[in-house]
Amino acid sequence: MEIVEGSIVRSIAGRDMGDLFIVLAREGDYVYLANGELRKVDRPKKKKLKHLQGTSSVSEFIQNKLKAAGKVTNAEVRKALSEFN
Repeated sequence: MEIVEGSIVRSIAGRDMGDLFIVLAREGDYVYLANGELRKVDRPKKKKLKHLQGTSSVSEFIQNKLKAAGKVTNAEVRKALSEFN
């Protein structure tokens, strides 16, 4: 499964193990993650791809908004993650 902007992923390593995040950006082997609560959009978590597990789910709303405007809000990220759960 390819991890792209807007993908919903689960952390499998680190102190945030088991938590769900949305991918905001990707740079090589790293991605920038946010969940809208502890990890806000303005300070995303930088994490290696090998420490993530894809959920085969992509938030179309977040993906389209990132492509169009380049930014999303914390509330939008929280809503997308709650719809996934």
